[in-house]
Amino acid sequence: MRGKRPSLGVLFMLIATGFAGIALAAALAGGTAWVIAGAAALLALWMGDLAIRAFR
Repeated sequence: MRGKRPSLGVLFMLIATGFAGIALAAALAGGTAWVIAGAAALLALWMGDLAIRAFR
């Protein structure tokens, strides 16, 4: 039954969406917020990958 965890996939997708929003907001803020934008984008990608793996 490994890989059949849709609720965990939904959770990770919501977290990924939140991190993507943070990345976008930080990127639009400019200045030194680019560091936050980069870190949030990487976390969004990671969580998105976990979500895809949970749906498989």
